[in-house]
Amino acid sequence: MPGRPTPHRPGPDSRTGADSRPEPDSRPGPRSRTARRPGRLRTTALATALVSVLVPVLGACGGGAGASAGGATLRWASSYFPAHWDPVVSGSGAQFRELALVYASLTRTDEKGDAVPDLAESWEYNDKGDEVTFHLRPGLKFSDGEPVDAAAVKAAVERAKKQKNSALFGDLTSIGSVDADGLDAVVHLTQVDYQIPQLLGQRVLQIASPKAAANPRKLDQKPVGAGPFVVQQLIPGTKVLLKKNPDYWDAKNIHIDDVELVSAPDASTVVSGLRTGVYNFADLDPSQADAAEKAGLDVFVQPGFNASNLSLNVNKPPFDDDRVVDAVRHAVNREEFVDKLTFGHGEATDQPFPTGYVAYDPQSRDPYPCDPAKSRKLLAEAGHKAGDITLDLVIPAEDPQAEIVQSQLAAVGITVRIKIDKNWATPFFAKDLTFSLYGTTGRDSAVQTLTAHFGPNGPLNLSTPYEPAGFDAAVAKVRRTPLDSPDYVRNLRAATRAGLKSKALVFTYSSPNLFAKSKAVSDLPKNPAHIDWTGVTIAGGS
Repeated sequence: MPGRPTPHRPGPDSRTGADSRPEPDSRPGPRSRTARRPGRLRTTALATALVSVLVPVLGACGGGAGASAGGATLRWASSYFPAHWDPVVSGSGAQFRELALVYASLTRTDEKGDAVPDLAESWEYNDKGDEVTFHLRPGLKFSDGEPVDAAAVKAAVERAKKQKNSALFGDLTSIGSVDADGLDAVVHLTQVDYQIPQLLGQRVLQIASPKAAANPRKLDQKPVGAGPFVVQQLIPGTKVLLKKNPDYWDAKNIHIDDVELVSAPDASTVVSGLRTGVYNFADLDPSQADAAEKAGLDVFVQPGFNASNLSLNVNKPPFDDDRVVDAVRHAVNREEFVDKLTFGHGEATDQPFPTGYVAYDPQSRDPYPCDPAKSRKLLAEAGHKAGDITLDLVIPAEDPQAEIVQSQLAAVGITVRIKIDKNWATPFFAKDLTFSLYGTTGRDSAVQTLTAHFGPNGPLNLSTPYEPAGFDAAVAKVRRTPLDSPDYVRNLRAATRAGLKSKALVFTYSSPNLFAKSKAVSDLPKNPAHIDWTGVTIAGGS
């Protein structure tokens, strides 16, 4: 029928690539130190990966057993070492990238950002678009010997929806139930939603063995999946040793034998560790990029969806006055965040998507340019003199981003007191704060990114249950639009435009997914926001 997506049935070896809990692919702010490094060429990461034309940057005011000997060993120093290895509760930032060493998902993301087969070799929707059937690859098993079948998919979905400490149930509102029939997982939807193959990838449904997941606490310490590697030893918060999984469906294209994943020490020591061979791969603080390049390391940006914002609660004064909200918008100098926090590697943004990405809306570019004079005028119109407004900016730890916000708002007469609360997440996700900071690594489903930020129960919407007028209808229209429809891009950008009418968020900048590796490690696939080890080699066997 017209507009219906073509069933996704590649060959068997195809491989192209409203909750109250912390959103699983988010983080509260940058790790970089405040410093200025003018003249550095900015990298628009996802635009480079997804489009072949240049898009203008947004305007704004100026200890355990070692790996086996002789094999190819990846030694990865990570600043986001997982706090949890149960994929249902794994909580922050880039942790899903590390869990992807152990767990596979129904789908993956390719270099275009499209959903492609992983554990599921194909899928198709019914005519109405309210049911999608995933066909799993035959003969697969988890590392504990349990079969990878539709029953495992059903168990994973139900656990993500019902487990008390799940960080995922807010992402699965379109899924009503799953029927398991051998290798066919039939997903019944609560609404027409063509985003499901995009959604059920690494970020939202990494699938654990149902037998192991029957004891979630044990799974958290001894993960069991069907991914490319199997855990041999795990020291919580410190180190994990893994070996190649010979039963992984694409094992022939995994050329790494062992992985040593360690929690990175201070950022300043990572480069020396890479230079001396203690590590051969690491995520890199932007402040260390120059030192890494000078040390002869390969420094590169992995495409991503990162975006930071100021979160406002419009249910509380002074943000219940639109003029005060607009005054804050006009006070923000996005370029200062880029220069001081990303050392020129990031870009200014006023959307939760990078330029060049399909969901980025060019019509919404820079609607509130930096204009301190206009900001002061709006505050005066709202009846506020300089110094009248004092805001508590609540954050979990010291953060140079907060100091920039404090300085920029002081310039228009708003006093900001920075409050450090290590338990910041509790009032943030309970929507009790008036003012805070947040950053997200996004979702493979653009619609899920939008609803997380702008939906009435979105975890990143500090102003719950507020949502901008017209947003719900715009999102519903996108869900009803097949991804291969000629109307999809237009409808998706219209939903972005509707979301950006929200007065609850002021986006500031996008920080890159910056990495460094030894030259012995070959280039990685440029899959946006993901780390994929398919085809990667390590010269010299180490």
